[in-house]
Amino acid sequence: MYANHLDQQILPGDFFLPFGGRLNENNRWVQLSYLIPWRRVEEAYSKHFSKDLRGGRAVSVRMALGALMIQEREGFSDRHLVQHITENPYLQYFIGLEAYQEDSPFDPSLLVYFRKRLGPDVINQVNEWIVQAGRQEKEDGNDDEHKNGPPTSPESDANGGAQAKPQALRTHQGKLILDATCAPADVAYPTDLSLLNAAREKLENIIDTLHAPHKGNMKKPRDRRRQARRDYLRTARNRKAVGRQLRYVARDLKFIEQLVQCTPLTALSRRQYRELLVIGELHRQQREMYRSRSHRVDDRIVSIAQPNVRPIVRGKAKANVEFGAKIAISVVEGYALMEKTSWDSFNEGTTLIESVERYKERFGCYPEAILADKIYRTRDNHRYCREHAIRLSGPKLGRPPKQVDRAQKKLERKDMSERNAVEGKFGEGKRVYGLGLIRTRLRQTSETVIALQLLVMNLEKRLRLLFWLIFGELLDMNFDTIEAAS
Repeated sequence: MYANHLDQQILPGDFFLPFGGRLNENNRWVQLSYLIPWRRVEEAYSKHFSKDLRGGRAVSVRMALGALMIQEREGFSDRHLVQHITENPYLQYFIGLEAYQEDSPFDPSLLVYFRKRLGPDVINQVNEWIVQAGRQEKEDGNDDEHKNGPPTSPESDANGGAQAKPQALRTHQGKLILDATCAPADVAYPTDLSLLNAAREKLENIIDTLHAPHKGNMKKPRDRRRQARRDYLRTARNRKAVGRQLRYVARDLKFIEQLVQCTPLTALSRRQYRELLVIGELHRQQREMYRSRSHRVDDRIVSIAQPNVRPIVRGKAKANVEFGAKIAISVVEGYALMEKTSWDSFNEGTTLIESVERYKERFGCYPEAILADKIYRTRDNHRYCREHAIRLSGPKLGRPPKQVDRAQKKLERKDMSERNAVEGKFGEGKRVYGLGLIRTRLRQTSETVIALQLLVMNLEKRLRLLFWLIFGELLDMNFDTIEAAS
Protein backbone atom coordinates (compact mmCIF):
# COMPACT_ATOMS: atom_id res chain seq x y z
CA MET A 1 0.00 0.00 0.00
CA TYR A 2 1.27 3.48 -0.86
CA ALA A 3 -0.10 6.60 0.83
CA ASN A 4 -0.36 9.79 -1.22
CA HIS A 5 1.93 12.59 -0.07
CA LEU A 6 0.47 15.72 -1.60
CA ASP A 7 2.71 18.18 0.22
CA GLN A 8 6.18 16.81 0.97
CA GLN A 9 7.84 20.20 1.51
CA ILE A 10 8.45 20.69 5.24
CA LEU A 11 9.27 24.07 6.70
CA PRO A 12 12.68 24.31 8.43
CA GLY A 13 11.01 25.26 11.69
CA ASP A 14 8.89 22.10 11.65
CA PHE A 15 11.83 19.75 11.04
CA PHE A 16 12.49 17.56 14.08
CA LEU A 17 16.05 17.48 15.43
CA PRO A 18 16.54 14.30 17.50
CA PHE A 19 19.73 15.33 19.30
CA GLY A 20 18.09 18.26 21.12
CA GLY A 21 21.03 20.59 20.73
CA ARG A 22 23.59 18.02 21.89
CA LEU A 23 26.00 16.08 19.71
CA ASN A 24 26.01 12.29 19.83
CA GLU A 25 29.21 11.12 21.53
CA ASN A 26 29.21 7.92 19.45
CA ASN A 27 29.32 9.83 16.18
CA ARG A 28 32.34 8.91 14.03
CA TRP A 29 33.63 12.51 13.82
CA VAL A 30 33.40 12.93 17.60
CA GLN A 31 35.26 9.67 18.19
CA LEU A 32 37.80 10.53 15.51
CA SER A 33 38.59 13.87 17.14
CA TYR A 34 39.73 12.03 20.30
CA LEU A 35 42.41 10.15 18.37
CA ILE A 36 44.34 13.15 17.03
CA PRO A 37 47.06 14.92 19.10
CA TRP A 38 45.85 18.45 18.38
CA ARG A 39 48.11 20.10 20.97
CA ARG A 40 51.31 18.49 19.67
CA VAL A 41 50.42 19.39 16.10
CA GLU A 42 49.77 22.98 17.18
CA GLU A 43 53.33 23.24 18.46
CA ALA A 44 54.75 22.08 15.12
CA TYR A 45 52.31 24.19 13.08
CA SER A 46 52.92 27.44 14.98
CA LYS A 47 56.57 27.51 13.86
CA HIS A 48 55.47 28.62 10.39
CA PHE A 49 54.18 31.99 11.70
CA SER A 50 55.86 35.04 13.14
CA LYS A 51 55.17 36.34 16.65
CA ASP A 52 54.20 39.78 15.35
CA LEU A 53 50.74 40.76 16.60
CA ARG A 54 50.04 42.87 13.53
CA GLY A 55 48.02 41.47 10.64
CA GLY A 56 45.19 38.98 10.49
CA ARG A 57 44.91 36.08 12.87
CA ALA A 58 45.91 32.72 11.40
CA VAL A 59 43.51 29.80 11.32
CA SER A 60 44.08 27.23 14.08
CA VAL A 61 45.85 23.98 13.28
CA ARG A 62 42.76 21.99 14.23
CA MET A 63 40.72 23.81 11.63
CA ALA A 64 43.43 23.49 8.96
CA LEU A 65 44.31 19.84 9.55
CA GLY A 66 40.74 18.84 10.31
CA ALA A 67 39.47 20.35 7.06
CA LEU A 68 42.14 18.55 5.02
CA MET A 69 41.34 15.25 6.72
CA ILE A 70 37.63 15.64 5.99
CA GLN A 71 38.44 16.39 2.37
CA GLU A 72 40.63 13.31 1.90
CA ARG A 73 38.24 11.06 3.82
CA GLU A 74 35.15 12.10 1.87
CA GLY A 75 36.67 13.10 -1.48
CA PHE A 76 35.27 16.63 -1.57
CA SER A 77 36.56 19.42 -3.77
CA ASP A 78 37.70 22.62 -2.03
CA ARG A 79 34.41 24.43 -2.63
CA HIS A 80 32.22 21.45 -1.73
CA LEU A 81 34.25 20.86 1.43
CA VAL A 82 33.43 24.33 2.78
CA GLN A 83 29.75 23.84 1.90
CA HIS A 84 29.56 20.53 3.78
CA ILE A 85 31.35 21.97 6.83
CA THR A 86 28.90 24.89 6.86
CA GLU A 87 25.91 22.52 6.83
CA ASN A 88 27.12 19.81 9.23
CA PRO A 89 27.51 20.52 13.00
CA TYR A 90 29.62 17.38 13.50
CA LEU A 91 32.16 18.58 10.96
CA GLN A 92 32.26 21.98 12.67
CA TYR A 93 32.93 20.25 15.98
CA PHE A 94 35.70 18.20 14.37
CA ILE A 95 37.54 21.31 13.11
CA GLY A 96 37.37 22.92 16.57
CA LEU A 97 34.47 25.38 16.46
CA GLU A 98 32.92 25.98 19.87
CA ALA A 99 29.35 26.40 18.57
CA TYR A 100 27.44 25.82 15.37
CA GLN A 101 27.59 28.74 12.94
CA GLU A 102 25.72 29.29 9.71
CA ASP A 103 28.55 31.19 8.02
CA SER A 104 31.43 29.37 6.36
CA PRO A 105 34.44 29.15 8.72
CA PHE A 106 36.99 29.98 5.97
CA ASP A 107 37.27 30.64 2.26
CA PRO A 108 37.94 27.65 -0.05
CA SER A 109 41.08 29.34 -1.40
CA LEU A 110 42.75 28.95 2.02
CA LEU A 111 42.97 25.17 1.58
CA VAL A 112 45.96 25.64 -0.72
CA TYR A 113 47.78 27.51 2.06
CA PHE A 114 46.79 24.82 4.58
CA ARG A 115 48.52 22.19 2.43
CA LYS A 116 51.60 24.37 1.98
CA ARG A 117 52.05 25.35 5.62
CA LEU A 118 51.40 21.96 7.12
CA GLY A 119 53.55 20.13 4.59
CA PRO A 120 54.36 16.42 4.34
CA ASP A 121 56.83 16.50 7.26
CA VAL A 122 54.20 17.62 9.78
CA ILE A 123 51.62 15.17 8.41
CA ASN A 124 54.06 12.25 8.58
CA GLN A 125 54.97 13.18 12.14
CA VAL A 126 51.30 13.19 13.14
CA ASN A 127 50.91 9.84 11.43
CA GLU A 128 53.75 8.37 13.50
CA TRP A 129 52.15 9.66 16.71
CA ILE A 130 48.87 8.00 15.73
CA VAL A 131 50.59 4.69 14.95
CA GLN A 132 52.64 4.71 18.16
CA ALA A 133 49.52 5.37 20.24
CA GLY A 134 47.63 2.59 18.45
CA ARG A 135 50.43 0.05 18.99
CA GLN A 136 50.76 1.08 22.63
CA GLU A 137 47.04 0.55 23.18
CA LYS A 138 47.29 -2.90 21.69
CA GLU A 139 50.28 -3.83 23.85
CA ASP A 140 48.76 -2.53 27.03
CA GLY A 141 45.27 -3.89 26.32
CA ASN A 142 43.83 -0.72 27.82
CA ASP A 143 40.20 -1.79 28.07
CA ASP A 144 39.73 0.48 31.09
CA GLU A 145 40.53 3.51 28.94
CA HIS A 146 37.36 3.09 26.88
CA LYS A 147 35.19 2.07 29.83
CA ASN A 148 35.91 5.29 31.71
CA GLY A 149 35.32 7.66 28.82
CA PRO A 150 36.51 8.64 25.40
CA PRO A 151 39.80 7.23 24.10
CA THR A 152 42.95 8.96 25.25
CA SER A 153 44.53 11.21 22.66
CA PRO A 154 48.19 10.72 21.75
CA GLU A 155 48.79 14.09 23.45
CA SER A 156 49.05 12.16 26.71
CA ASP A 157 52.32 10.66 25.46
CA ALA A 158 54.13 13.89 26.19
CA ASN A 159 52.71 14.04 29.73
CA GLY A 160 53.52 10.52 30.89
CA GLY A 161 50.62 8.82 29.14
CA ALA A 162 50.53 5.67 27.07
CA GLN A 163 53.81 6.36 25.31
CA ALA A 164 55.69 6.95 28.57
CA LYS A 165 54.90 3.53 30.05
CA PRO A 166 57.91 1.24 30.27
CA GLN A 167 58.04 -1.55 27.72
CA ALA A 168 59.57 -4.97 28.00
CA LEU A 169 63.20 -4.90 26.99
CA ARG A 170 63.20 -6.76 23.69
CA THR A 171 65.75 -6.32 20.95
CA HIS A 172 63.45 -7.70 18.22
CA GLN A 173 59.71 -7.37 18.05
CA GLY A 174 57.07 -7.25 15.31
CA LYS A 175 57.19 -7.61 11.55
CA LEU A 176 58.00 -4.94 8.98
CA ILE A 177 56.31 -5.09 5.55
CA LEU A 178 57.86 -3.02 2.75
CA ASP A 179 56.70 -2.13 -0.75
CA ALA A 180 56.47 0.80 -3.18
CA THR A 181 53.93 2.13 -5.66
CA CYS A 182 53.20 5.15 -7.82
CA ALA A 183 50.69 7.87 -6.95
CA PRO A 184 49.63 9.05 -10.44
CA ALA A 185 49.19 12.77 -11.03
CA ASP A 186 46.22 14.24 -12.85
CA VAL A 187 47.98 14.92 -16.16
CA ALA A 188 47.04 14.05 -19.72
CA TYR A 189 48.95 11.15 -21.23
CA PRO A 190 52.01 12.89 -22.67
CA THR A 191 53.31 12.49 -26.21
CA ASP A 192 56.17 14.38 -27.82
CA LEU A 193 53.84 15.95 -30.39
CA SER A 194 51.23 17.12 -27.88
CA LEU A 195 53.89 18.54 -25.53
CA LEU A 196 55.54 20.54 -28.33
CA ASN A 197 52.17 21.80 -29.56
CA ALA A 198 51.24 22.97 -26.04
CA ALA A 199 54.65 24.62 -25.68
CA ARG A 200 54.20 26.42 -29.02
CA GLU A 201 50.79 27.77 -28.03
CA LYS A 202 52.11 29.09 -24.71
CA LEU A 203 55.08 30.73 -26.44
CA GLU A 204 52.69 32.46 -28.82
CA ASN A 205 50.85 33.98 -25.86
CA ILE A 206 54.18 35.15 -24.42
CA ILE A 207 55.04 36.77 -27.77
CA ASP A 208 51.70 38.60 -27.73
CA THR A 209 52.40 39.89 -24.21
CA LEU A 210 55.90 41.13 -25.01
CA HIS A 211 54.81 42.75 -28.29
CA ALA A 212 51.72 44.51 -26.84
CA PRO A 213 53.59 47.66 -25.60
CA HIS A 214 55.04 48.20 -29.10
CA LYS A 215 51.87 47.61 -31.08
CA GLY A 216 51.79 50.03 -34.06
CA ASN A 217 55.46 50.98 -33.70
CA MET A 218 57.08 47.59 -34.25
CA LYS A 219 56.25 44.85 -36.71
CA LYS A 220 55.03 41.71 -35.02
CA PRO A 221 57.16 38.58 -35.64
CA ARG A 222 55.73 36.12 -38.12
CA ASP A 223 55.27 33.08 -35.90
CA ARG A 224 53.05 31.24 -38.45
CA ARG A 225 50.71 30.04 -35.74
CA ARG A 226 47.89 29.18 -38.15
CA GLN A 227 50.13 27.04 -40.29
CA ALA A 228 51.58 25.39 -37.20
CA ARG A 229 48.10 24.62 -35.93
CA ARG A 230 47.10 23.11 -39.29
CA ASP A 231 50.24 20.98 -39.34
CA TYR A 232 49.47 19.68 -35.88
CA LEU A 233 45.88 18.78 -36.72
CA ARG A 234 46.75 17.28 -40.08
CA THR A 235 49.68 15.08 -39.10
CA ALA A 236 49.52 11.90 -37.08
CA ARG A 237 52.07 10.72 -34.55
CA ASN A 238 55.22 10.42 -36.62
CA ARG A 239 58.75 11.69 -36.64
CA LYS A 240 58.19 14.38 -39.28
CA ALA A 241 55.36 15.96 -37.28
CA VAL A 242 57.54 16.13 -34.16
CA GLY A 243 60.32 17.75 -36.20
CA ARG A 244 57.96 20.42 -37.54
CA GLN A 245 56.62 21.34 -34.12
CA LEU A 246 60.15 21.33 -32.74
CA ARG A 247 61.19 23.87 -35.36
CA TYR A 248 58.12 26.05 -34.61
CA VAL A 249 59.04 26.09 -30.90
CA ALA A 250 62.67 26.97 -31.69
CA ARG A 251 61.47 29.81 -33.95
CA ASP A 252 59.21 31.24 -31.22
CA LEU A 253 62.04 31.08 -28.67
CA LYS A 254 64.24 33.14 -31.00
CA PHE A 255 61.47 35.71 -31.41
CA ILE A 256 61.19 35.99 -27.63
CA GLU A 257 64.95 36.59 -27.34
CA GLN A 258 64.60 39.47 -29.80
CA LEU A 259 61.54 40.96 -28.05
CA VAL A 260 63.25 40.84 -24.65
CA GLN A 261 65.69 43.50 -25.88
CA CYS A 262 62.73 45.89 -26.18
CA THR A 263 60.39 44.59 -23.47
CA PRO A 264 61.75 43.13 -20.21
CA LEU A 265 60.52 39.82 -18.91
CA THR A 266 58.91 41.63 -15.99
CA ALA A 267 55.99 42.29 -18.33
CA LEU A 268 55.12 38.61 -18.09
CA SER A 269 53.02 37.19 -15.31
CA ARG A 270 54.57 34.78 -12.83
CA ARG A 271 52.83 31.91 -14.56
CA GLN A 272 54.10 32.92 -18.01
CA TYR A 273 57.64 33.37 -16.74
CA ARG A 274 57.55 29.93 -15.11
CA GLU A 275 56.18 28.37 -18.30
CA LEU A 276 58.93 30.05 -20.36
CA LEU A 277 61.63 28.46 -18.18
CA VAL A 278 59.95 25.05 -18.38
CA ILE A 279 59.53 25.26 -22.15
CA GLY A 280 63.19 26.14 -22.60
CA GLU A 281 64.21 22.93 -20.84
CA LEU A 282 61.48 20.97 -22.64
CA HIS A 283 62.80 22.15 -26.01
CA ARG A 284 66.32 21.07 -25.09
CA GLN A 285 65.14 17.60 -24.05
CA GLN A 286 62.95 17.09 -27.11
CA ARG A 287 65.71 18.25 -29.46
CA GLU A 288 68.16 15.83 -27.83
CA MET A 289 65.75 12.90 -28.15
CA TYR A 290 64.88 13.87 -31.73
CA ARG A 291 68.52 13.92 -32.80
CA SER A 292 69.42 10.69 -30.99
CA ARG A 293 66.23 8.94 -32.21
CA SER A 294 65.28 7.87 -28.68
CA HIS A 295 62.53 8.50 -26.14
CA ARG A 296 64.71 8.59 -23.03
CA VAL A 297 66.35 11.54 -21.35
CA ASP A 298 67.28 12.42 -17.78
CA ASP A 299 64.58 14.26 -15.77
CA ARG A 300 62.19 14.14 -18.68
CA ILE A 301 59.38 16.72 -18.54
CA VAL A 302 55.97 15.24 -19.34
CA SER A 303 53.76 18.17 -18.31
CA ILE A 304 54.33 21.91 -18.65
CA ALA A 305 51.89 22.68 -15.84
CA GLN A 306 53.56 20.13 -13.52
CA PRO A 307 57.23 19.90 -14.51
CA ASN A 308 58.06 17.86 -11.40
CA VAL A 309 56.06 14.85 -12.64
CA ARG A 310 58.21 12.03 -14.03
CA PRO A 311 57.40 8.79 -15.86
CA ILE A 312 57.54 5.80 -13.50
CA VAL A 313 57.88 2.41 -15.21
CA ARG A 314 55.76 -0.06 -13.24
CA GLY A 315 55.31 -2.93 -15.68
CA LYS A 316 51.68 -3.46 -14.62
CA ALA A 317 49.03 -4.95 -16.87
CA LYS A 318 46.85 -1.84 -16.67
CA ALA A 319 49.59 0.65 -17.47
CA ASN A 320 53.24 -0.07 -18.13
CA VAL A 321 54.19 3.54 -17.31
CA GLU A 322 52.55 5.83 -14.76
CA PHE A 323 53.19 9.54 -14.28
CA GLY A 324 53.46 10.80 -10.72
CA ALA A 325 55.34 10.41 -7.46
CA LYS A 326 56.82 7.09 -6.39
CA ILE A 327 56.27 6.31 -2.73
CA ALA A 328 57.75 3.61 -0.51
CA ILE A 329 55.77 2.72 2.60
CA SER A 330 56.04 0.28 5.48
CA VAL A 331 53.15 -1.52 7.18
CA VAL A 332 53.42 -2.40 10.88
CA GLU A 333 50.49 -4.26 12.46
CA GLY A 334 48.12 -2.86 9.85
CA TYR A 335 49.34 0.75 10.09
CA ALA A 336 50.96 2.42 7.06
CA LEU A 337 53.98 4.72 7.44
CA MET A 338 55.76 6.78 4.80
CA GLU A 339 59.37 5.80 4.14
CA LYS A 340 60.26 7.73 0.99
CA THR A 341 58.61 10.01 -1.56
CA SER A 342 60.35 10.89 -4.81
CA TRP A 343 59.29 12.30 -8.15
CA ASP A 344 62.18 10.43 -9.79
CA SER A 345 62.11 6.68 -10.17
CA PHE A 346 64.25 4.80 -7.64
CA ASN A 347 65.01 1.23 -6.70
CA GLU A 348 62.91 0.51 -3.63
CA GLY A 349 65.37 -2.17 -2.56
CA THR A 350 67.78 0.56 -1.48
CA THR A 351 65.31 1.82 1.14
CA LEU A 352 65.33 -1.33 3.31
CA ILE A 353 68.21 -0.36 5.61
CA GLU A 354 66.82 3.14 6.19
CA SER A 355 63.37 1.73 6.88
CA VAL A 356 64.71 -0.72 9.47
CA GLU A 357 66.72 1.99 11.24
CA ARG A 358 63.67 4.22 11.26
CA TYR A 359 61.65 1.32 12.71
CA LYS A 360 64.14 1.11 15.59
CA GLU A 361 63.85 4.87 16.21
CA ARG A 362 60.07 4.66 16.28
CA PHE A 363 59.54 1.57 18.41
CA GLY A 364 62.84 1.09 20.24
CA CYS A 365 63.74 -2.31 18.77
CA TYR A 366 64.47 -4.07 15.50
CA PRO A 367 61.79 -6.12 13.74
CA GLU A 368 61.84 -9.87 13.99
CA ALA A 369 61.21 -10.30 10.27
CA ILE A 370 60.99 -8.19 7.11
CA LEU A 371 58.35 -9.20 4.56
CA ALA A 372 59.13 -7.87 1.08
CA ASP A 373 59.26 -8.98 -2.55
CA LYS A 374 62.38 -10.15 -4.33
CA ILE A 375 63.60 -6.68 -5.36
CA TYR A 376 64.54 -6.12 -1.68
CA ARG A 377 66.58 -9.35 -1.49
CA THR A 378 69.95 -7.94 -2.48
CA ARG A 379 73.30 -9.05 -1.09
CA ASP A 380 73.71 -5.86 0.91
CA ASN A 381 70.25 -6.23 2.46
CA HIS A 382 70.87 -9.90 3.27
CA ARG A 383 74.20 -9.01 4.89
CA TYR A 384 72.56 -6.24 6.94
CA CYS A 385 69.76 -8.54 8.12
CA ARG A 386 72.24 -11.24 9.18
CA GLU A 387 74.29 -8.74 11.17
CA HIS A 388 71.18 -7.58 13.06
CA ALA A 389 69.56 -11.03 13.42
CA ILE A 390 66.56 -10.11 11.27
CA ARG A 391 64.84 -12.67 9.08
CA LEU A 392 64.28 -11.50 5.50
CA SER A 393 61.41 -13.25 3.77
CA GLY A 394 61.85 -15.30 0.62
CA PRO A 395 64.33 -17.94 -0.53
CA LYS A 396 68.07 -17.60 -0.07
CA LEU A 397 70.26 -16.14 -2.78
CA GLY A 398 72.01 -18.46 -5.18
CA ARG A 399 71.10 -21.76 -6.76
CA PRO A 400 67.99 -23.41 -5.25
CA PRO A 401 68.63 -26.58 -3.21
CA LYS A 402 67.94 -29.99 -4.74
CA GLN A 403 65.84 -31.13 -1.80
CA VAL A 404 62.80 -29.03 -0.96
CA ASP A 405 62.54 -27.97 2.68
CA ARG A 406 58.83 -28.21 3.48
CA ALA A 407 59.11 -26.10 6.60
CA GLN A 408 60.86 -23.36 4.64
CA LYS A 409 58.23 -23.50 1.88
CA LYS A 410 55.45 -23.27 4.45
CA LEU A 411 57.12 -20.26 6.05
CA GLU A 412 57.50 -18.57 2.63
CA ARG A 413 53.81 -19.07 1.85
CA LYS A 414 52.89 -17.62 5.24
CA ASP A 415 55.11 -14.58 4.60
CA MET A 416 53.52 -14.05 1.19
CA SER A 417 50.03 -14.11 2.68
CA GLU A 418 51.01 -11.62 5.40
CA ARG A 419 52.74 -9.40 2.85
CA ASN A 420 49.39 -8.92 1.11
CA ALA A 421 48.59 -6.37 3.82
CA VAL A 422 50.68 -3.73 2.04
CA GLU A 423 48.93 -4.46 -1.27
CA GLY A 424 45.64 -4.04 0.55
CA LYS A 425 46.78 -0.62 1.80
CA PHE A 426 47.64 0.44 -1.74
CA GLY A 427 44.27 -0.76 -2.97
CA GLU A 428 42.41 0.97 -0.15
CA GLY A 429 44.23 4.23 -0.76
CA LYS A 430 43.69 4.19 -4.53
CA ARG A 431 40.08 3.02 -4.57
CA VAL A 432 38.69 4.84 -1.53
CA TYR A 433 40.87 7.83 -0.65
CA GLY A 434 42.09 9.14 -4.02
CA LEU A 435 45.67 7.88 -3.97
CA GLY A 436 45.09 6.63 -7.52
CA LEU A 437 44.81 10.18 -8.88
CA ILE A 438 46.46 13.16 -7.15
CA ARG A 439 44.64 16.28 -8.34
CA THR A 440 46.78 18.94 -6.66
CA ARG A 441 49.16 20.83 -8.92
CA LEU A 442 52.13 21.92 -6.84
CA ARG A 443 54.87 19.56 -5.75
CA GLN A 444 54.62 20.34 -2.05
CA THR A 445 50.82 20.20 -1.93
CA SER A 446 50.85 16.88 -3.78
CA GLU A 447 53.24 15.41 -1.23
CA THR A 448 51.01 16.74 1.55
CA VAL A 449 47.95 15.07 0.03
CA ILE A 450 49.80 11.74 -0.29
CA ALA A 451 50.84 11.92 3.37
CA LEU A 452 47.26 12.79 4.36
CA GLN A 453 45.99 9.64 2.65
CA LEU A 454 48.13 7.44 4.91
CA LEU A 455 47.09 9.44 7.98
CA VAL A 456 43.39 9.04 7.19
CA MET A 457 43.79 5.29 6.56
CA ASN A 458 45.49 4.82 9.94
CA LEU A 459 42.81 6.84 11.72
CA GLU A 460 40.15 4.72 10.06
CA LYS A 461 41.87 1.59 11.37
CA ARG A 462 41.96 2.96 14.92
CA LEU A 463 38.31 3.97 14.59
CA ARG A 464 37.37 0.41 13.55
CA LEU A 465 39.31 -1.00 16.50
CA LEU A 466 37.50 1.43 18.81
CA PHE A 467 34.16 0.28 17.43
CA TRP A 468 34.96 -3.37 18.11
CA LEU A 469 36.07 -2.54 21.65
CA ILE A 470 32.77 -0.77 22.36
CA PHE A 471 30.84 -3.59 20.67
CA GLY A 472 32.67 -6.16 22.80
CA GLU A 473 31.82 -4.25 25.98
CA LEU A 474 28.13 -4.24 25.03
CA LEU A 475 28.24 -7.99 24.47
CA ASP A 476 29.90 -8.51 27.86
CA MET A 477 27.21 -6.39 29.53
CA ASN A 478 24.45 -8.42 27.85
CA PHE A 479 26.05 -11.70 28.92
CA ASP A 480 26.35 -10.45 32.50
CA THR A 481 22.67 -9.43 32.48
CA ILE A 482 21.62 -12.83 31.17
CA GLU A 483 23.70 -14.66 33.74
CA ALA A 484 22.33 -12.53 36.56
CA ALA A 485 18.76 -13.18 35.41
CA SER A 486 19.34 -16.91 35.17
